[in-house]
Amino acid sequence: MTFIDTHCHLDAAEFGDTQADLVRAAQDAGVARIVVPSVTRGNFDVVRELCERFPSCSPAYGIHPMYTDDALPDDLTVLRDLLQQHRPVAIGEIGLDFFIDHFDRARQEYFFVEQLKLAKEFDLPVLLHIRRAQDVILKHLRQHKVRGGIAHAFNGSRQQADEFIKLGFKLGFGGAMTYSRATKLRELAATLPLDSIVLETDAPDIPPDLLERGQPNKPEYLPRIAATLAALRDLPIEAIAAATSRNMEAILR
Repeated sequence: MTFIDTHCHLDAAEFGDTQADLVRAAQDAGVARIVVPSVTRGNFDVVRELCERFPSCSPAYGIHPMYTDDALPDDLTVLRDLLQQHRPVAIGEIGLDFFIDHFDRARQEYFFVEQLKLAKEFDLPVLLHIRRAQDVILKHLRQHKVRGGIAHAFNGSRQQADEFIKLGFKLGFGGAMTYSRATKLRELAATLPLDSIVLETDAPDIPPDLLERGQPNKPEYLPRIAATLAALRDLPIEAIAAATSRNMEAILR
């Protein structure tokens, strides 16, 4: 029984230089593959080097919406050159975040759309960051049709979930689902088609329930997340591991 973590910031500062230990612990827990997205031009090479160092890790390259204030149009040229030389499994983490204070919507949308164009040019799926922006992201996805991807940390409505699925996207569920108070999210996890769901940690963020407050999330905790999904759907955890891994491999080859 193996799992795939479809979203883990293995290069995060919180982890220092402990990546070898993190990958080893994840493998011991049954996490056979980890997708590592970038967030800025500044960590493209870090992510690439990490994934070259650890064969179980796969890179995604992109500019995160929360970093677009400091991004430059030339960063997109650097990204395009990187895609030509080192093909990742996806472009990401990209998207929109209308939750943060004083966000520049026009700037976020510019970088999002330009990266969707790159995804289409290189026939790559995308890893989407979506916070209070589901409908706007759906609008852009309809205008710039890409080869699907993953709606990371999905927390929209059932109607929005269905629209993402129609556009070829899987929905990422992680630590937030493990909290009993997350009733809407748990209802989605229990009732969406199983072939639309993938698992993620978003480590070091969004730790699952049962961790002490302030402890970072880690890819080795993915089986805990999978166990919650299994309980919500009344399925053996082996079935969840097999289905979610199959779903990931169908979208991120």
